[in-house]
Amino acid sequence: FPRPRPKHPRLGRLLPHGRDMGRAKSGLPPSLSPLTAMPKTPFRAAAAIGGTADDVEAAFYEALQRGDVDALMACWADEDEVFCVHPGGPRLVGAVAIRAAFEQMFANGAIHATPARVRKIESLASAVHNVLERIEVLTAEGPRHAFVLATNVYHKTAQGWRLVAHHASPGSAREPDDANDTPQVLH
Repeated sequence: FPRPRPKHPRLGRLLPHGRDMGRAKSGLPPSLSPLTAMPKTPFRAAAAIGGTADDVEAAFYEALQRGDVDALMACWADEDEVFCVHPGGPRLVGAVAIRAAFEQMFANGAIHATPARVRKIESLASAVHNVLERIEVLTAEGPRHAFVLATNVYHKTAQGWRLVAHHASPGSAREPDDANDTPQVLH
């Protein structure tokens, strides 16, 4: 009988036979396997994300919820012009500026943002996701939810799908409605 294939703990995807979470069967002890001996790079961590824009988005929000800047930055493309706009903030261009902003945010703890009501436009090499982020915030009255509309843009790169833009609206205490029933008027 074939043995059951192990699953990735977060993505629930089956791993190929003979592999254990990315560690190659080399005959070496795990501490000396070729992949564990390699220096950590964003690409190596990102390679474990998966094969779709949805996988990258799931990894991005998991990293936010854990306050893990390395996992979060592994979701971004290795391009000079990647950009990020936080609610009410300036446009951050490049991985260094984006990383610095998230490090500053994570200094206050993880960001408990949960994606909901995702709208998608996808093509062969790009995907645009508009997401309602439900964010848990602590107030004097206790925990409350704030809502942010965010747009995440993904490109298919040589390393797989990667985030190239994240733009988040100012937050609201009220969950916004979708205005898809109103007639569209171009200006």
